[in-house]
Amino acid sequence: MSTHDQELRDTRLIFYRNDLGRIDRVLAEFLRLSGSSSVLLVDKEGHLITRAGKQPSFDLDTISALVAGSFSATREMARLLGQQEFSALYHQGERDNIQLSLVGNRTILTVIFDDSTTLGMVRVYVTEAVRKLEELFVEMNASRSTNVAEASAELAGLEQLKSSARDTLDALFDGN
Repeated sequence: MSTHDQELRDTRLIFYRNDLGRIDRVLAEFLRLSGSSSVLLVDKEGHLITRAGKQPSFDLDTISALVAGSFSATREMARLLGQQEFSALYHQGERDNIQLSLVGNRTILTVIFDDSTTLGMVRVYVTEAVRKLEELFVEMNASRSTNVAEASAELAGLEQLKSSARDTLDALFDGN
């Protein structure tokens, strides 16, 4: 596999149904503990991966794109200040607040909460949710790498079997 192919594979986010189920369980636990109203997991390109909690009154695709844009702009501010990147952002509103946290350098955990909980409570549980999600992502990636390696080995074995069968048939028919 070429370096470019590996780079593309490493940067692409692919989640299977069982992956999303595991992610959704982490998000549901986070909501229960933090008292937040809604949580979204968005990729850095602005696509919604999954969500949990109350259905927001705003368009999910629009907020996902804006979250990614906000993180991108903040990355540039961090660079100007000599930082690699800021890992969390907080936006306070009259009614609702949003906490954005980078997860595994590829996704953004977007938490929407009101005054029924506190920023401190949200941040405590965001830290734990981010850690759990990062562990899940590492595990999912390792599992996929193992599956690819197993599939490649199986394919090589089938090619070897095919070659052996062809040699046997050639010997059988050439011998007569």
